[in-house]
Amino acid sequence: MLFCAIKFPKVKIFNHEIQTFWIMPLLGAIIIVLSGLLSLDKAIDGLLSNDSINPIKIIVLFFSMTFMSIVLDELGFFEYLANFALKYANGKQIVLFAVLYFLTSFLTIFTSNDIIVLTFTPFIVFFTKNAKINPIPYLVGEFVAANTWSMIFIIGNPTNIYLATSANITFIDYFSIMVLPTIFAGVTAFLMICFIFKKEFKKQLEITQNEVKIKDKILLVSGVSILGGCTIFLVISSYIKVEMYLIALIFAGLLLVILCINKIINKIKKVSGNDYLINSIKRVPWSLAPFVISMFIIVLTLTEYGVTSKISNILNNDYPIITYGITSTLSCNLINNIPMSVLYSKIIPLDNLKALYSTTIGSNIGAFLSPIGALAGIMWISILKEHSIDYGFARFLKYGIMIVIPTLFMALLGLSIIL
Repeated sequence: MLFCAIKFPKVKIFNHEIQTFWIMPLLGAIIIVLSGLLSLDKAIDGLLSNDSINPIKIIVLFFSMTFMSIVLDELGFFEYLANFALKYANGKQIVLFAVLYFLTSFLTIFTSNDIIVLTFTPFIVFFTKNAKINPIPYLVGEFVAANTWSMIFIIGNPTNIYLATSANITFIDYFSIMVLPTIFAGVTAFLMICFIFKKEFKKQLEITQNEVKIKDKILLVSGVSILGGCTIFLVISSYIKVEMYLIALIFAGLLLVILCINKIINKIKKVSGNDYLINSIKRVPWSLAPFVISMFIIVLTLTEYGVTSKISNILNNDYPIITYGITSTLSCNLINNIPMSVLYSKIIPLDNLKALYSTTIGSNIGAFLSPIGALAGIMWISILKEHSIDYGFARFLKYGIMIVIPTLFMALLGLSIIL
């Protein structure tokens, strides 16, 4: 999986590019079922079970939130906010960095880390080239911010969703525990990046701003309102007794209907322009579905043969925050953070909240230790290559180690204070 993702992340089939990271796990899951290591009935029962860790529900929740965020991006919302933020730089790089870092952080909280990485990376490359300044500090800041502040809400990262729902943790309960570790981690990461790139930030900059206009104000208001309404209902989901995946699906469905109506009206009026509906659907990372399902089947097999319980016996001790925080961070960079989360959800004892939340922290912060840590890292590096920006594995690891160690420590400290 990692070899495919790093060496040839995309392949062309019939003029269509597809990502390769999910192919090997899918092949592994097929071999497991065909060889009889795990019966087809047990695999189907696991996938369709009515408990909280049902991977189908988790995928629906993630895709629904992602779709709403992508629509806002298609409408130019994120680019508009980023361009607006540049007005406050006043020619000082440190101010510009701070504005972009916290804007990225804010948007990540209400959307998801993957969407922000895919959206803001090309934008940062463009404006740094335009201003003739080093893009690396801003790109590192964006990537770190997206994978740090994604911890604060369940919806910020698919790993949060998987781990939290495996223990039936509600939106509010999750937030009440993770808010302090996220603030500790986010501020620490910001200060570390400022320290690492302090010489770069002392240089003056000149930015020629291009005016960014919202493409369809009515659709934008609808999109922002729907995403906001969805977030509010997710917060109160435990009180109204409606599962989070259903809430997200309903709101995404509502936005889909509005886009369909808009497309029909434009067709009747013969108005040409951006097809927000089709473009948004195409951009949803559908390949995550076979990836998560395949990893679930592989971990289900490990559980069936007692492997996960043996790992659990090794990891469980009197210091779960340190043990699970460090091992989950390192495991992300061996097998990627989504497989790690699926595996750890079976390892962590149901009543051990310290282990669960520290693993959640590791699944986010581990993403910026190396490109292997998360799919976002692999996609991020491929975007940089497309724009001829040299940021290889060694450079990623160099900055990753410098930022991850203090950031992880402060996040786990915050968790220790809360729990």
